[in-house]
Amino acid sequence: MVRRSLALSCAAALCLWLVMMAFAPAAQAAGEEPAAVETAVEAQAASLSLPCRTAILIDQDTGTVLYEKNADQRVHIASITKVMTLLLIFEAVRAGKFTMDTLVPVSNHAASMGGSQVWLEPGEQFTLDEMLRAICVSSANDAAVAVAELVGGSEEAFVAMMNAKAAELGMTDTTFKNACGLDTEGHLSTARNVAIMSRTILTQYPEVLHYSGIWTDSLRNGQTMLVNTNKLLRRYDGITGLKTGTTGGAGVCISASATRNGLNLIAVVLGSSSSAERFEAATKLLDYGFANYEAAVLPDLSGRPLYLTVTGSADTEIPLDYSALPDRLLVPSGGGASLAAEISLPDSCAAPVSLGDEVGAVTVTSNGETVGSWPIRAAAGAAEMDFDAAVRLMLESLF
Repeated sequence: MVRRSLALSCAAALCLWLVMMAFAPAAQAAGEEPAAVETAVEAQAASLSLPCRTAILIDQDTGTVLYEKNADQRVHIASITKVMTLLLIFEAVRAGKFTMDTLVPVSNHAASMGGSQVWLEPGEQFTLDEMLRAICVSSANDAAVAVAELVGGSEEAFVAMMNAKAAELGMTDTTFKNACGLDTEGHLSTARNVAIMSRTILTQYPEVLHYSGIWTDSLRNGQTMLVNTNKLLRRYDGITGLKTGTTGGAGVCISASATRNGLNLIAVVLGSSSSAERFEAATKLLDYGFANYEAAVLPDLSGRPLYLTVTGSADTEIPLDYSALPDRLLVPSGGGASLAAEISLPDSCAAPVSLGDEVGAVTVTSNGETVGSWPIRAAAGAAEMDFDAAVRLMLESLF
């Protein structure tokens, strides 16, 4: 009887406490989403003289623009078109529709492509892996169209897929008319849009670098030699890819990717007059990027709080999720040494808390200037305690 009276008294006290908590102000989480930085063009870039019509240099990890020249001018892009073709191919492979051993048939249409090619014959078959080597190393138009027909059912249907993906990626100034990049009226893009699709394939399908980094290879048991059209593979420290292109309408072009000390850059050069000028412009852009920027490691946060106290719930605390924090930050060269991080968290938060709720923030500064702010989120939820839960918790503690 005494135990029953004690339980009822405790239950009443708990109910009163719950009512008070319901009207208490909840602690607010500090911090804000990182601002989207679209351009960070340094004054020094103005002195760059590039032998091309249009160009852009971006940081692959953040998409930040480090330099641009007529980047929104619509022009022909030649075989750089194949970056989108490759993007859709890798997308189909990852979706399980094909494997690298899938045989790719060669149609009359694919075999009829001019320009750079590996002289495919109607009725021939090659594995998808072999076709990718032909596309990435020798920029083969016939191979690109053959695989486009495999993935899309026809080149026309595949081109519709290319334009749909371009729209999805925000490539608003791009229109594809074919899968290989041969000059066709209305087949146009911009340096900025090429950078977008280059960044997408490098970020989402880094396996493309296995192919774009091949210097020489062969098909037909060594009878057809493949030599990479990207001569920077042998000339530039850190080069990883990506795609060259040359036509009468486009001039000489390249989308070049390179990595040094954790900094990943993409340089797009369109409309050069010669191959030498194309590589000169790409080299100048990459040199400028690596000389003026670095990918700084985030300040040490090993002592960060791992849990946050929760009030008004049967759960007394929730784990914290710091996964929004980047591994590295793009800063001017030498700026990494001055980085500092500040964690903003309330002493506690009131239930209910849902998985993924923002409960705090980490703000990184450099010499007092904010570099970025990233959310700290709840790694688990905490339900608000109601009367039944309070009684159940009390009884469990008693018995």
